[in-house]
Amino acid sequence: QVHLVESGGGLVQAGGSLRLSCAASGSFLTINIMAWYRQAPGKDREPVALITKSGTSTQYADSVKGRFTISRDNAKNTVYLQMNSLKPEDTGVYYCNAAVVGVDYSTIDTWGQGTQVDVSS
Repeated sequence: QVHLVESGGGLVQAGGSLRLSCAASGSFLTINIMAWYRQAPGKDREPVALITKSGTSTQYADSVKGRFTISRDNAKNTVYLQMNSLKPEDTGVYYCNAAVVGVDYSTIDTWGQGTQVDVSS
């Protein structure tokens, strides 16, 4: 079984920064695409950023371009989200998502439990 554990959320003032981490553990062969999603109160979960296995390709939601940076450390099976110039509308629960290749070579769409980010105005 594979687990994703997020950390780094918290309360920050507008204009501040936070760095989220998501570490994978368990039995698996490799992890392909890793991504961050978020869900604001009363809204649907939305994609924020994704990164390919090599780390050479990334994509961002328009609302976070230029402010957020996704990166990964494959040796640690960890993905990061550096969030700068935070705005109150960035408030929500941030979820890590990973395409994990299991020992049977099947791909498992895996989610973390989420970490709360609150940005005060």
